[in-house]
Amino acid sequence: MPATTRTTLRRSLAATAALPLLIGALASCGYGSDATKDASAEKAPVAADAKKLSAPEVRIGYFPNLTHATALIGVKDGLIQKELGGTVLKPQTFNAGPSEIEALNGGSLDIGFIGPSPSINAYVKSKGKNLRIISGSASGGVKLVVNPDKIKTLDDLKGKRIATPQKGNTQDVALLNWIAEKGWSVDAESGKGDVSVVRTDNKVTPDAYKSGSIDGAWVPEPTASKLVSQGASVLLDETSLWPDKKFVITNIIVSQKFLAEHPDVVEAVLRGTVKTNAWINANPDKAKESANAALKAESGKALDAKVIDPAWPSIATTNDPLASTLKTQSEWAVKAKLIDQPDLAGIYDLTLLNKVLKAEGQPEVSDAGLGVK
Repeated sequence: MPATTRTTLRRSLAATAALPLLIGALASCGYGSDATKDASAEKAPVAADAKKLSAPEVRIGYFPNLTHATALIGVKDGLIQKELGGTVLKPQTFNAGPSEIEALNGGSLDIGFIGPSPSINAYVKSKGKNLRIISGSASGGVKLVVNPDKIKTLDDLKGKRIATPQKGNTQDVALLNWIAEKGWSVDAESGKGDVSVVRTDNKVTPDAYKSGSIDGAWVPEPTASKLVSQGASVLLDETSLWPDKKFVITNIIVSQKFLAEHPDVVEAVLRGTVKTNAWINANPDKAKESANAALKAESGKALDAKVIDPAWPSIATTNDPLASTLKTQSEWAVKAKLIDQPDLAGIYDLTLLNKVLKAEGQPEVSDAGLGVK
């Protein structure tokens, strides 16, 4: 996407400015500017004789990132369009959670792939009226990578400068919680304390590491592997901190209005994502190639093998939204005093997903008590 002066300025500011969680954190897997792109050039064609569902089109948003592999592959390879029949899939790409939520709230987006923090923020700000989480998409893919000359053990983090993508985003909250569990103290607002938490846009983090202005980073893929390619070492994989080594990194959300008016379309999209995830898990090497080809089509450049090869296996595509882990992440944010206690009742509606899973012979998934009553 062509850079503009305004976008460049915004990216520069994002490297140093910390935005409160309630005005919208970057999605856990997204980074860069808030600009969007019409990805219609990369979508699969619609069969001429295909029958339309209740809506003539469905607008789906996602990030050009590995943690959105379900969307990247499902759109590029036509797996979602196939289930939609004559209803046209209109994809849009986003680089930050707030812009995707804005599009959903403004009526220019129907369904989106997005991280847990923006999902929580938007739901709470709208008093539970704008979105529902209807499926999971990805788990894992977050690592603590450090300068091995300065940090050799986890205890060595004390007194060091560790980057996260943005104040209150999913990785920032996880790092703050980990620091608290170590018995150390950090002011969540300023990032100052026993560890200096430096909020840095993931686009800037590799340069910040190279210059020595940070000693490490708690970041999602592929940023973690980009740092490793510069000489950093993986000190901790966040999956090791979670029960069953799973935690949500990407959800699928839908506008409540669109869900109410076009449940058949939403169900078709979910059939497409479930089948996409099955193909990804059955064909990991081919899926990696397909995802990288989609990234090249979206951004003009594929990821180097030294980045995508270690990054890809650390991300698990999943239909399960891992609702209990989203609940835990919100509790961590409350404990860090980044947000007040949120009311998340009704944030999930897994009815259509469980219908699709049953039809595919797969087990139903849980909303952890946070589903629509």
